[in-house]
Amino acid sequence: MVKKYFVFVAGLSVSLVCLVSLFWPAMLWGLIIILPVTLLGLWDMRQTKHALRRNFPVLGHVRWITEYVRPYLRQYLFESETDGVPINRMFRSVIYQRAKGERDTIPYGTKVDTQRVGYEWIGHSLAACHVNRAICDCRVSIGGFDCLQPYSASIFNISAMSFGALSNNAILALNKGAKSGGFAHNTGEGSVSPYHLRHGGDLIWQIGTGYFGCRDKLGNFSAENFAKTALLNSVKMIEIKLSQGAKPGHGGILPGDKNSIEIAQIRGVIAGVTVNSPAIHSAFSTPLEMMFFIRQLRQLCGAKPIGFKLCVGNKSEFFALCKAMLKTGIKPDFITVDGGEGGTGAAPLEFSNSVGMPLREGLSFVCDTLIGFGLKDEIKVIASGKIFTGFHLVKNIALGADLCNSARGMMIALGCVQSLICNTNKCPTGIATQDPNLVSGLVVENKATRVASFHHKTVQAAMQIINAAGLESASQLNRAHIYRRTSQTAILRFDEIYPYPAKSSFLAADYPKNVTREMLESTAESFLPEHSVVKSSAGLTALD
Repeated sequence: MVKKYFVFVAGLSVSLVCLVSLFWPAMLWGLIIILPVTLLGLWDMRQTKHALRRNFPVLGHVRWITEYVRPYLRQYLFESETDGVPINRMFRSVIYQRAKGERDTIPYGTKVDTQRVGYEWIGHSLAACHVNRAICDCRVSIGGFDCLQPYSASIFNISAMSFGALSNNAILALNKGAKSGGFAHNTGEGSVSPYHLRHGGDLIWQIGTGYFGCRDKLGNFSAENFAKTALLNSVKMIEIKLSQGAKPGHGGILPGDKNSIEIAQIRGVIAGVTVNSPAIHSAFSTPLEMMFFIRQLRQLCGAKPIGFKLCVGNKSEFFALCKAMLKTGIKPDFITVDGGEGGTGAAPLEFSNSVGMPLREGLSFVCDTLIGFGLKDEIKVIASGKIFTGFHLVKNIALGADLCNSARGMMIALGCVQSLICNTNKCPTGIATQDPNLVSGLVVENKATRVASFHHKTVQAAMQIINAAGLESASQLNRAHIYRRTSQTAILRFDEIYPYPAKSSFLAADYPKNVTREMLESTAESFLPEHSVVKSSAGLTALD
């Protein structure tokens, strides 16, 4: 009992001594410092919420203080170059350096353990081909047979981040950087705001389950409202968001303290309340209906590129989408594959950690499925998820992507310090907050230059790697160029780990055995076609 209340009793004793002392300076110190500590101890003893503070008055507060400063001490004092999560210091540093135009070379060799399982690299060529190619030439044309306004996209762009999740100054800086650097800026599902339009940067307008910016009073899709925005010159492509990597199958979350009057008006919702987007779309409920929805959007926007974004979940559902494309003849112009490791300002821990397929597996699966159904030549694939360096670009393009998007990389280029309080509206750098006092600290002109510089130097680094492999363009990359250590003694190429299927092989009666389950489970008439499959002693048998 004495030990438990030692701090409190000691504080009270000293306070009493000081108060009765004739030495007035000591009495003053007692009043200013020791007396408040004593009062705090009395409060701790009487409160009933925290047993630790009740049993150890004053001293118990040390736990909360330590927990508060722990992330900052770890990040700035104790974290190694390769340990930090979700983005380690090595990658954060190179983003900062390239954004600021500073020296981005490193001395004394790699800090990465090249003997660890999972280490990856590209095979260079003795016939390296260093082409003096302008960064602006590293582009991909997006648009299929039904697209009348194809878009020439950079191989590296800004991934989906809404106005609401990010501040107005952050959106302005990103879009101004995209304009000056000649790359695309995905709006996120929060609609096209005036801040997306002010500098005229190319936009990919994302349509989520909440249909923000194209909804009626009941929250359903409005063709009229969609057309008004989709026909804007700045809007180059339309992306239907089926799911995102940070919380697939959950729907977006806009915390109430970020939902200002301005944001609510742009989205068509009530201000000040937390906005949870539905987990699924109301405009369609089957793969066939989704294809018809794509056709409707294409007609309303003047036949600009239309695509969709997803984090892969059940493989048979993507097979169902491909079957619907073939059955209707309606195909998206692009598909964005988001990895389960994707980031966002607010997501449940379980969804961030344990739901959705990681990017590498999801990307290879989507590309292989499109190849198997004979669709890959018509549909461009965009990779999104933890893409920070030139090698990240190269690796994902080699896997099958045509281009890549990055969200957190662009946030770090803006000045994000990974304080991990995006969901509190207290972002210290003014990026992920709607607090005007914090937002004012983000200077648009300066940060826009940094975003453009990060993009330029990252694409430049990717092209140097590609040239070192003896190639002239990103389109020449394939899985044979990337190696991965699979054990202490085994090394495999990506084409051995993720072997390509034969083109259109899924359309043949004798399709590959490794996709039998997905072929039998999937149907264009349903996303969840369990009713069309039965188990028999011979295995799975298709009924439809």
